[in-house]
Amino acid sequence: MQQLTSKGQQIVNDLSQRYGFSPDAVTHMLIAVLNGNGTMAQFNHPEFAGSGQWMQGGMLMLGDMFNYSLKNRIDTLCSEISGILANQPGLLRSGSFQSQSQSGGGQQSQVAGAPMGESSLFVPDPKSHWWPKDLGIPSATGSQNHVRYAYFANSHRLAVETNEQVWLYDTLDHQIGGFSQQQGAGGSILFTSQYGTVNLADLPVLSIDGKPTKQPRSATAAKSINTPSEASSATASEEDIFSSLERLGDLHAKGILTDEEFAQKKGELLQRL
Repeated sequence: MQQLTSKGQQIVNDLSQRYGFSPDAVTHMLIAVLNGNGTMAQFNHPEFAGSGQWMQGGMLMLGDMFNYSLKNRIDTLCSEISGILANQPGLLRSGSFQSQSQSGGGQQSQVAGAPMGESSLFVPDPKSHWWPKDLGIPSATGSQNHVRYAYFANSHRLAVETNEQVWLYDTLDHQIGGFSQQQGAGGSILFTSQYGTVNLADLPVLSIDGKPTKQPRSATAAKSINTPSEASSATASEEDIFSSLERLGDLHAKGILTDEEFAQKKGELLQRL
């Protein structure tokens, strides 16, 4: 759970006193509304009659469905929290960007990317800004399996972290609207743009862990230089390397590979780019 600043804790205590819920319950709801981008919340707390859902505009579902007094208190609390979050610059997302989250069982659900800005309510998490600092604040972020990404629409850049490495891509003229990943560890990462579904391997790699690649290849340039079969082969090769790195990271995370073995194999794969 995100840690509150002193100002954030003061706001929680004030809401707690006025609505008759404990600070723990109010904090739980604050995070729930934040995760719902200020317009909805999925929560599960004993003081709120267990699990339930709130949506801006008057929709509220509770386990204790006939407790109208409790429903009124929760609805008013959520509405006030929504207003507080909206007044925090950069805390809530704008636009309709969506990322795709996948569970281990293969079920898929559409979820919005995490909040990108900083506010006076929460203590900044140094691990949350893993992308190159000069890129600034991303338009959207997300994660799935062992991969997380940050998209910077204004600068046409996409940062992807996998196996403790940060890959920086040029998104060219794509206007990215969402991400997905094929089933299984190491599955190819896809994104949607105004041109339809595109494979991440089709984008030129600008740097890996801040080190520029030797020859950042443009997908557009590759099509003009290579024959269709050559371009397809080059794309498949990069995709195989990327997938191998993900599988290598899974083996390392499970303890099958030692740190030394992981570093050696990772270096061998990177030399093939």
